[in-house]
Amino acid sequence: MTVDPEDKGAGGVSGPAAEATGLGSAVGADAGADLGGASDLETEDYKPPEPTMAAVIGRWDDLRPRVVSAIVMIAVGAAEIWLGGASFALLIVLLTSGMIWELATITAPAQKNRPLVLWGVAAAALAGALILRSDLAAAFLMVPSLALALTPRRDRQIAAIYAAAIMVAGYGLVEFREESGSSGILWLVIIVITSDVLGYFVGRFVGGPKFWPKVSPKKTWSGTVAGWIGAVIVGLGFVMAGMGGWVLLVLSPLVALAGQMGDIVESWLKRRAGVKDSSQLIPGHGGLLDRFDALIGATVLVMLLGLVFKDLPIG
Repeated sequence: MTVDPEDKGAGGVSGPAAEATGLGSAVGADAGADLGGASDLETEDYKPPEPTMAAVIGRWDDLRPRVVSAIVMIAVGAAEIWLGGASFALLIVLLTSGMIWELATITAPAQKNRPLVLWGVAAAALAGALILRSDLAAAFLMVPSLALALTPRRDRQIAAIYAAAIMVAGYGLVEFREESGSSGILWLVIIVITSDVLGYFVGRFVGGPKFWPKVSPKKTWSGTVAGWIGAVIVGLGFVMAGMGGWVLLVLSPLVALAGQMGDIVESWLKRRAGVKDSSQLIPGHGGLLDRFDALIGATVLVMLLGLVFKDLPIG
């Protein structure tokens, strides 16, 4: 049987097959047009869906433990700063030895019991230094550093140096409380908190060039300088209240800078160790080092300033 070319459909197919082929082409064209319209809709008019209530609530899951922990820390800290004496010293010994434990843990995560031993060693060493108050005190403060340097771990030299800074800060806080009273400790703590808060919010909303991108990618110059300005305002407040001399306007931003460097060093150590928090001791906040890293740097500088000034102009 021959096929008349005039009766052929698409592709030379005639009859029902040609009709089906033509229908398929039309459907394909319509579908392509529909898909093209959808693509245009996605690129031009598409809006991402609103976050669900569960997602919004999930972002604030840790708010309650953070707030509760903060209230407890402020209450305990304020009470001990006011009381001073043996109870303040005991609190500092516990916090300092806890930070040594965290440092030992993040630099040697495979070791299970040794960090706990170092916690006890650090507590005994600081307590001994505070009791002796002699030239031997410095030797006691170096015991945890020696232990970290002689045991297998990541960055042993860095860990040993940082442990020395932690121990010196612990000893310095007790000594500073005794020499300058509660006003001296309040000056130090308020500077650290003010610098930290202003640095975070100004750096977040203003942004700008990074302060030290290779070591701390998130810190900005705007936030850093805002912390210094806040420290000057704190110093001025203490001067106006009659609790310090005018030289505090110079010392306060230096103390703020030292606190910022303490924060940077601790963040750098955690980044090298591949951990987000130094521990989970404080619900919603992480570890002791996460909360007191800036205070370590600030206190070490205050100790050094104490070697320059016979009596710091505070208190």
